[in-house]
Amino acid sequence: MAGRAAKAALFDGLASVAKALGNGRRAEIVDVLTQGERSVEQIATEIEQTVANTSQHLQHLLRAGLVRPRRDGNRVHYALADAKVGELWASVRDVAAAQVADVERLAAEYLGDRSQLTTVSRAELTRRLGDGDVIVIDVRPRAEYEAGHIPGAVSMPLDNLAQHFGELPTDTVVVAYCRGPFCVYADDAVRALRRAGRRSARLEDGFPEWVRAGLPVNRGAGG
Repeated sequence: MAGRAAKAALFDGLASVAKALGNGRRAEIVDVLTQGERSVEQIATEIEQTVANTSQHLQHLLRAGLVRPRRDGNRVHYALADAKVGELWASVRDVAAAQVADVERLAAEYLGDRSQLTTVSRAELTRRLGDGDVIVIDVRPRAEYEAGHIPGAVSMPLDNLAQHFGELPTDTVVVAYCRGPFCVYADDAVRALRRAGRRSARLEDGFPEWVRAGLPVNRGAGG
């Protein structure tokens, strides 16, 4: 019995990580934090929850060892505990997308019709960046761009993208990227660019996948 009880306790402990992710808002927080560190207030805004509710979710993730806090004066910032947490979330997301029938329908309802959107693979984008025949725009919020971005990418957050159309060459394909395969920012950017008569495409997935593929990353305000 002692062995059985010890084994049960061990597996309960291992399962605590999955239990912490067994809530949509907590999964959403992990997804946000794959882009970089955020304050509690920023996370609350991203997931459209109160600061109090967001703090409770963060405490669950903290107890499971999935995030780590950093205090800056009166403000607390959170980041993923390490890169493996991001890999875990990507695996959970990908298995759900492949195996859970409802996920495809839910994704279509959220993302809309993607059938007319051109996508570019990471390998193709890497080649075209080397050839210099493409403009890459990062349409995530500026803070995420500064935390890490594709070398050569220009920060053009979706909220004010239209203001920058005049800065983009009319004879070059524009490739937009954002947070990952279930992020709508790049989709909306491509649609807006097409309405403006620009040739455009979106990266096949997003910045976290670029990082996990071991591709180069720049940090800070510069391209």
